[in-house]
Order: sequence, then structure tokens, then C-alpha cells
Amino acid sequence: MFAYIVRRLLLIIPTLYGVMVINFIIIQAAPGGPVEQAIAKLSGTAVEATARFSGGGGETGGVQSASPMAAAQGGSKYRGARGLDPELIAEIETLYGFDKPPFERFVHMMGNYVRFDFGESFFRDESVVNLVIEKMPVSISLGLWTTLLVYLISVPLGIAKAVRDGTRFDVWTSAVIILGYAIPGFLLAVLLVVLFAGGSYLDWFPLRGLFSDGWSELSVLGKAGDYFWHLVLPIAALVVGGFATLTMLTKNSFLAEINQQYVMTARAKGLTERRVLYRHVFRNAMLIIIAGFPGAFLGILFTGALLIEVIFSLDGLGLLGFESLINRDYPVIFGTLFFFTLLGMVVKLLSDIMYVVVDPRINFESRRV
Repeated sequence: MFAYIVRRLLLIIPTLYGVMVINFIIIQAAPGGPVEQAIAKLSGTAVEATARFSGGGGETGGVQSASPMAAAQGGSKYRGARGLDPELIAEIETLYGFDKPPFERFVHMMGNYVRFDFGESFFRDESVVNLVIEKMPVSISLGLWTTLLVYLISVPLGIAKAVRDGTRFDVWTSAVIILGYAIPGFLLAVLLVVLFAGGSYLDWFPLRGLFSDGWSELSVLGKAGDYFWHLVLPIAALVVGGFATLTMLTKNSFLAEINQQYVMTARAKGLTERRVLYRHVFRNAMLIIIAGFPGAFLGILFTGALLIEVIFSLDGLGLLGFESLINRDYPVIFGTLFFFTLLGMVVKLLSDIMYVVVDPRINFESRRV
């Protein structure tokens, strides 16, 4: 197992490098980079200032007074650069590192990432590491509690459905699962807000944030109660649509094991159905489910809660990534991509290790990767 872990750790390096190269090329090719974003803001500020001080249309307005510059900037490679001093644009390029060719920028960026130096945000005036640490509690809260609740609901329900396969209980629970799976999480979140967060009916739960005002002044039990009170609606919106797949996976895993020869042998020996189910079937059927826990948590943590964060005004990693893409905040985009890709591959390795922990008969030593 040790040799397999070493091989997997070494494989992380070229995989991570390949992911960064592909995403660097895609994002660099997308229009509206940070330089264009800064130019757009400067141009907008100039227009506002002109409207404010020109008295509504004098010849000294910003566009008219900058017409010589506009002529000079007619061939600029940046959209919206007309009317701006070329030296100013050169300073903006230097500020964002765009005075260097793409290859040199990529090599410099990866050199910093090897030292876990992710730089500072272009538009937030804060380091990427601090931003991630600041947003992490919200995403961990959503990911952790959602994953735990999904497993606590799905596993017992899946086992019950497997044992009662084809019965009325199995049919009705399948209908409920399909209904929950068919409702998008963000749509359910809007419905919960309307029904229970003061939208049109009841005002039982808070609409925004993870804590109430004055949270620091509450007792320990008061802080815990306030924290979970804020999480009820967003967690409910995530759980309802998330337990369907795991429930059916659990059911199918148990059904596949129940029909195996060793189960029939155990029953022939006179073992009770409960002992057969939880002593023999459970260990084999739960292998893929337990081993997939780290990956499920990581998926909910970083990709599953963006719209939920927006609807409930929860400032987490999903919202941070979305805003960074919109603003073309490259340090945040690439820094979080590097960190989360690395974390994802480590979690995948942990999932393989959990396979061995759950079932020592599995041997990865014979695998090449």
C-alpha cells in the first residue's frame, strides 16, 4: 500500500500541472480580462465625472477634451481604451503583470504556487489565502452538515428499501425520492424563503447570513442555537435534492450483495436475518458508499452550494469563485483552482485508502497508478 500511495502522490504533480495549463489557456483566451475590467471602470468614472462637472453638455466634457488621446488610442488592443492615456494603460498592464508574455506569466505563477504563494486579489486588496480562510467557515458548514445529513438519511433508507424491495414501502419512498430529485435545490430554496423566511407567509427563520447581530454576546448554547437556526433552510434545500442518488446507490448495493451465494449459505446455517444483513452484507455493500464520503463532502463543499449561498446571502467559497470569474480576478481564480484541485486529488487518494480500511482484502499494490 505504501508504494501505491507514493506513486499516487508523484502522479499529482503532472496532473496538477496539466489542469493549470488547460485552465490558464482557456481563461486567457476569454475576453474581458483584468486590464479591460480596470479600463471599463476608469472609463465609467470619467463619464460620471464629465456628466457631473460639464453642466450637461459643454465642449469641455471628458470625451471632447480627450479626443486627441482617442485618436492616439484608436488602435489599442483593449476594448474601451479610447480616450485613455497610453502610459496609464501601460501602468495597468504592469500592475496586473500583463506587460509580460503569457508563458512567462504562467511560469512565474506556478513558481509562486510551489511555495504556496497565491498572491493578492486584483480587486479586493487582500491576499487569496486570507480570502479563502475568510469564506471557508460558511462552505464547511454547508458541506459538512449536508453530507452528514444526506448519509444519515440515505443509508438507513436505502437499506430499508433493499430489504423491502417491491413492497408498497419501496414504491412510495421511490416516488418521494424522485420528487425530491426532480426539484432543483435553488428552486426549493426560493420556496422555503417564501414560506418560512418572511417572504409571504411565516417568518420563522432568518433570511441571510450565518449568525445574528450580537452573536458574540450570546452564551455557548445560544451561539450554537443561533448558528443552526440560520442553517436550517439552506441545509434543507441542499439535502432534499442530494439524498436521492445515495439512497438508490445504497439500495442497489445491498440488493446485489443479498443475492450472493455467501448470504444464502449464512441463511442456511440458521443465522437470523438481522445478523446476516448487518454482519455479512453490510460490510461489503457499504464499501463504495463509505469510501465515497470524502469525495461527496468535497463536491458539496466547493461546487454544490453556489446558488444557495446567493439566495441566503451566505458569503462562502462558491460565491467567491463566481464573483472572481465575473470580475476576471485571476489571482483568486487560479489560486483557488490550484488549491482545490490539489485538495481534490488528495481526497481521492484518501478515498482509495478508505477502501482498504473498510475491506482489507482490497490490494492496490498490483496497480500501476
